[in-house]
Amino acid sequence: MAVVAIYSVKGGVGKTTFAANLAWCAATHSSRRTLLWDLDAAGGAGFLLGVDPKKKKLATSVISKEIDPAKLIRKTGYPRLDLLPADESIRAIDAQLAEIGKKNRIAKLTADLIKDYDRLLLDCPPVLNELSSQIVRAADLVIVPIPPSPLSARALEIVREEVSAEGKKAPPIMPVFSMVDRRRTLHRDAIAASPDWAVIPASSAIEQCAAHQAPVGAFAPRSPGARAFKTLWTRIERALAKG
Repeated sequence: MAVVAIYSVKGGVGKTTFAANLAWCAATHSSRRTLLWDLDAAGGAGFLLGVDPKKKKLATSVISKEIDPAKLIRKTGYPRLDLLPADESIRAIDAQLAEIGKKNRIAKLTADLIKDYDRLLLDCPPVLNELSSQIVRAADLVIVPIPPSPLSARALEIVREEVSAEGKKAPPIMPVFSMVDRRRTLHRDAIAASPDWAVIPASSAIEQCAAHQAPVGAFAPRSPGARAFKTLWTRIERALAKG
């Protein structure tokens, strides 16, 4: 059992696309009982998995423990893959956590949720606050999508600083290049500088995830994007196995 956070302080790097596709890989390629917990108020993870949002604003009720999270978990159209969806109420989650005053509320909730699953993935918002700190404490591994650019590199350093602040309990970080176009010199140079990082290409098939409301592996299994996510998930499983 393991908790994997997909996180960056920078928006627009592909976190939700990563989260939905990696959750699908966990359930499909690894046959893991998988839960994707959407912690981003935009609710993109549910959209990409074809789960229609409900109007009830109950997401923060999970944080306050006013409602059992199991009552909000939704089945997806894919075997072994469930979703704990977000809604607009989750915009107030940071203030809510501060008011509750429990520094490990997210960690305790994930510990309860993971009892029924093999893998729990967290789709995290691009924030640097109490929520992100709690996510770091809850995670066994932090995946950081990074388009090859100086701003994204700076975002990685900020994530590293936040994670290292947890000291010996800090989870490992796995940076992953995202939206890579090897025709661009900047992108090729970035990959050459960090050859051990996994690479997710800029791909028309991946872009079509939103149009299909499905992970790329479900509708274009032979595409470079689908193969890249499968390869990345294999690396994640190996990292988790090493502990």
